[in-house]
Amino acid sequence: MVTLKDVREAYERLKPHLDSTPLAHSTGMSKLWGCDVWFKLENLHETGSFKERGALNRLLQLGEEARAKGVISASAGNHGRALAHHAQRLEIPCTIVMPVNSPLIKVQNTRACKARVVLHGSNFDEAAEKAREICTAESLTYVHGFDDPYVICGQGTCGLEIMEEVPDFDMIVMGVGGGGLIAGVSMAVKELRPDIKVVGVQFEGIPSMTKAMTMGHPVTVAPHRTIADGIAVRQVGGLCLDLVNRYVDEIVTVSEAEIANAILLMLEREKTVVEGAGAVGVAAMHNGLIKASGKKVCVVLSGGNIDVNVLARVIEKGLVKDGRLVRLQVVVPDYPGQLARILDTVAECRANILEINHARAFSPAQVGETMIDIILETRGEDHISEIQAALSEQSISTERR
Repeated sequence: MVTLKDVREAYERLKPHLDSTPLAHSTGMSKLWGCDVWFKLENLHETGSFKERGALNRLLQLGEEARAKGVISASAGNHGRALAHHAQRLEIPCTIVMPVNSPLIKVQNTRACKARVVLHGSNFDEAAEKAREICTAESLTYVHGFDDPYVICGQGTCGLEIMEEVPDFDMIVMGVGGGGLIAGVSMAVKELRPDIKVVGVQFEGIPSMTKAMTMGHPVTVAPHRTIADGIAVRQVGGLCLDLVNRYVDEIVTVSEAEIANAILLMLEREKTVVEGAGAVGVAAMHNGLIKASGKKVCVVLSGGNIDVNVLARVIEKGLVKDGRLVRLQVVVPDYPGQLARILDTVAECRANILEINHARAFSPAQVGETMIDIILETRGEDHISEIQAALSEQSISTERR
């Protein structure tokens, strides 16, 4: 069993290699959520996530023979990058097995750390099976992403940093995937402050920890696509589950839409980029899933490695939800001057036109009519209503799409 003494030893071991991440107070979120909010910015590690703590602690525990032979792991995300990064620093050979459909940028980032990258399988489970085969054949050391005592101790150092800087938190909130982070952090802070509340947050489509807690042992849940890919773990670790059962007070789940909205919220309000897995705590707080009114709360932002294309889609969908991006469909007589009439009216309402599309042959409009789709940048729902009313005054009916 992992102990507080083990985490403290890991903390001292990591100090020469890792800087403490900032613990930042948020005035804006405190007002918005009605509690005293602080963010632990684990997204500011060099490789962009808390995974550096566990990976480095495991590497520093290797004997000379194991260091010479090298390490291996299966990962399509933050663990693999963190392991490769610190293995390169310590001059330890490193192999990372990744699914063949892994994003190219993640493959390139891992190779940039001089790691041997093996692409195998269509999912993580198949990649992990291949990694175990190579591990046995080449006598390497397998570094598990979460279910390893040294890795758990490394992640637990995040909790020690929190307690050293602000020891009077009422609650700590963080995401749950395989369970390594919450297992280490909850054990460390609860041993120091048994009265502090620790809350985990999972994506509702992959509730592997809550299922394991209900069944009393790790179980495999069905796969589910999500932008919170960093916590999309189908089976939690046994060591992690034992610690979670002992130290964690509550686990809640959030939806995909809530996660996306949380990413946009952090970008706009806090000027902070977080990945889906790093935003689940924010999502839970923002949607009132955790009772924290008047409490002093630390929300751990576990990572910031989000694909720019995914981020762009999150922003666009968030703007649509907030009424700052709208698509209007109008049907007008198909003769000169009609489009100009629409555009003049929109311009008078001070809306920005982003895209216009005419549909004649492939639209339900009658012969002699044309259907026009207009995508507008607006100030919100009231502004959209103003635009529709102005067009209606011009005898131009609109339908929001």
